[in-house]
Parts: sequence; structure tokens; C-alpha cells
Amino acid sequence: MKSFGGSLQQRLDDAGELIDAAVAAAEAEYPGAGLDLLVLPEFAIASGQGMLAHEQAVKLEGAVQAALGAKARQYHAYLVVPMIMDEGEQYSNAAVLYDRSGNVAGIYRKVYPMADIDNVIEGGITPGAEYPVFDCDFGKLGMLICWDMAYDDGWEALARKGAEVVALCSASPQTVRPASQALRRHYYVVSSTPRNNASIFNPMGLVDAQITDAGVLVRQLDLSYAILHWSEKLHNGQAFTRRFGDRVGYCYSEREDTGIFWSNDTNISIGSMTRELGFREMNAEIERVRQIDDAARGYQRGQP
Repeated sequence: MKSFGGSLQQRLDDAGELIDAAVAAAEAEYPGAGLDLLVLPEFAIASGQGMLAHEQAVKLEGAVQAALGAKARQYHAYLVVPMIMDEGEQYSNAAVLYDRSGNVAGIYRKVYPMADIDNVIEGGITPGAEYPVFDCDFGKLGMLICWDMAYDDGWEALARKGAEVVALCSASPQTVRPASQALRRHYYVVSSTPRNNASIFNPMGLVDAQITDAGVLVRQLDLSYAILHWSEKLHNGQAFTRRFGDRVGYCYSEREDTGIFWSNDTNISIGSMTRELGFREMNAEIERVRQIDDAARGYQRGQP
């Protein structure tokens, strides 16, 4: 969590220092694991000159590519880098994804940039039109930028395309919107903000990790998980512990009557564990109860 300012070079230097700090924090917390993904906040990279888009915009090629491509390559990590991007015929509020080799793996352009009271869109930004999902070696990554979070269509499109993690680069510290979408869509949301609440929301809609002061937030996630609702046989997750011991891990919330479960054993998946114990994942359980209740009402969905 950091506020970026000053010239383009100052911002690139600050980004480099933040990446160095994140790698060091990851090594301290998870020795030998390395860093898979780092997400910077909205407006991290810009020229630092004036307020209009054409004054702030910078080319991706040149200094930006040289500095941040080198950092991605140095640490063999994916980087999500928001920038005001000069694309020649237009200016975009964009998030650039660098792969582990330092190459540009994709670009997301903010679909819903903010309009001011005079209906000017972020000083001359052109809105994007697509919600791409990128195949990374750790999973499928979607990206949104700040005000995008107010609209369901982006969240829904990313879920439909199979996103497992959504990087939310933001200038706003909001938590309610991204938390609700993490729950609704059942993916992780990683928000990077310059103030207050840089957070990771799990697919239960709960804060998995958060910092409220300047610094970096590092968290190891397992994207192979099962979400289970309360049942009398689950015993708040103890049913898994009794059967699988430390081969299973989970975080169960009595407040939400829901838990997220994962396997610590490479020889058996959490899906196999769940089926062995006779449980259904939450979405399947919701649909099962819906069908029973519909039948009891004599209601058949899809019929007039």
C-alpha cells in the first residue's frame, strides 16, 4: 500500500522499491516459495505532469518496459502495473500484466473510468470495452480498476470466463463492494490501494488478509478449494480433521456458517475429500435445496 507521486522516474523507482519489499516479505513469510503475483494501485505509473490525460500519459515502450519488465524477470514474478497509457490515438487508464520473463502478457483497459461534474472522463481517458482473463501458470487472472467495481457486468464477465483471482487496482479503499463480489462469484479478490485497506477477500466474502498502513501485503493462496455451508455432519470442519488430519486445511466461520477447505496432500484433492465424506460444495447444495423446494411447490423452472 503506497501513494505514488512525482515524475515518471520517481514512480518507477518507487515501484521498484515496493516490488523489492514485497519479495523480501514473501521470503520472510514463506521461505523459498517466491512471489507469484504483485499488484500495484491505480495511477501508479504516470508522467506526473498536469491533470489531463494527455499530460499524464506515458508510452508502455521505453522506460516503463525497461524498468518493470526487468523487475518481473529479476524475481520471476507476474506484475500488475496500472498506468495512464499513451496509445497514440487514445489514452487509457490501463493495467498491464507482465509475465515471469518480463514480457507483456496482456493489458486491461478500465471500462468505467470516472466522469467529473462536467462529464469529462478522467481528463480525456477513453473507456475500455472488454474484460479479458489471462492464463497465468498459477491460475486464471482477471483485472478491474477502481470505479469498475460499482458495476456487476465486469465481475460477472470475469466469473463467466473462469477467473480464479481478480486483481482490483484502486485509488479507493472500499471493502464492501469487492467483498460482496468475491462471495457472489466465488473467486479471490486482491485489492491494491494507496491508502487504508489493501485487502485480499476470499471466496466466502471475508477478509483473508489486510493492511491499513503503508507497506506490502503478502499472502499465500490455494486456488484448489471447496466452499461448504453448515451441516449437522460437518461439525464446523472437524469432520475433515477426524478423517484426514493435517492432510486437510480449512478456515471455518461460525458467524457465516461457511468454510473454505483445501488439501495439504498432493495425492488427494479437496474435491475427492469432500465426496468421500458425502458433502456437497455450496453451489451444489444451494441448487439441491432449490430443486426440493420447487418440487414441493409444484413449480417447474423454465415453464410459463
